[in-house]
Amino acid sequence: MKVLIVKTSSMGDVIHTFPAVEDALRNRPDISLDWCVEEAFAGIVALHPAIKSIHKVAIRRWRRKPFDGGTWREMAGLRHALRTAHYDLVLDAQGLLKSAMVARQAGAPIAGFDRSSAREPSATLFYQRKYAVPRDLHAIERTRRLFGLVLGYQPDLSTLASGIVPPAGGLTGVEGKTAFLLHGTSREDKKWPVEDWIEAARQLVARQFTPVVTWSNEAEKRVAEAIAGAVPGAVLIPKSPLAEIAAILGRSTLVIGADTGLTHLASAFGLPTVAIFLATEPGLTGPRGPFSSTLLAPASGKVTPTEVVEEAERLLMLKSQAAA
Repeated sequence: MKVLIVKTSSMGDVIHTFPAVEDALRNRPDISLDWCVEEAFAGIVALHPAIKSIHKVAIRRWRRKPFDGGTWREMAGLRHALRTAHYDLVLDAQGLLKSAMVARQAGAPIAGFDRSSAREPSATLFYQRKYAVPRDLHAIERTRRLFGLVLGYQPDLSTLASGIVPPAGGLTGVEGKTAFLLHGTSREDKKWPVEDWIEAARQLVARQFTPVVTWSNEAEKRVAEAIAGAVPGAVLIPKSPLAEIAAILGRSTLVIGADTGLTHLASAFGLPTVAIFLATEPGLTGPRGPFSSTLLAPASGKVTPTEVVEEAERLLMLKSQAAA
């Protein structure tokens, strides 16, 4: 049975789908899985070795130039590629109108959430098979339950595995323990103050860790340079392709991150990961992993660097005990 997964974005949402892929592979060895995803996150999907083909969409870019000839050619090319793949089923794991429209291009039966479960109920107008999944569950569990209903099995929710593998590569010239500090995030109110990142990095150096920072835009560059400049021994990685960052991240000893996609990736890699949530509720979309933890800022206070480093040490001890 040939199945196309449609989960186009965001990075965290894509990563949250991997445990459902693992369930499907375990329970339905007769299926093969392809994936349709935003071009920016194709490298993330490629981390799972069982995904056969990856179809790229560029909805965000296409919306900026809806009447451009290149946009129309790319959309036609996507439709042709999906049709010629001859899928038995399309599984829309996103439940949005945009994902339903993409799913429709494959010309195969579409399965997804029912009207009460989808994020955008209008998306269900394009589905031939619809399933109810409670909306008050974590995104990972919702997706696992949906896959199970569509493909005919009961997922074992007592286990959690992503199946993804870091790409080849890593950080060269650095020996010993590394702590990747993921300070960048999309919203100002999600950002931990730079002075707290600096203090956390200093505490990590005192514990024989090498702090690692990088950046993807000018604002993040200023923060990364401030951390590296204030903490002797910290390593500043220049802006790099996602695959290179994923390789370094996947081989880190410890990760501390804001509410951002790479923090979800670290958790999915099974790394000791401390997520710092300042303005969003992690209950339904926070990182989940065997050694991940979320520190939520109280309404009248803040998350301190000491709290973060102590939580990191706790997770490291848990991983060490699990490996013993």
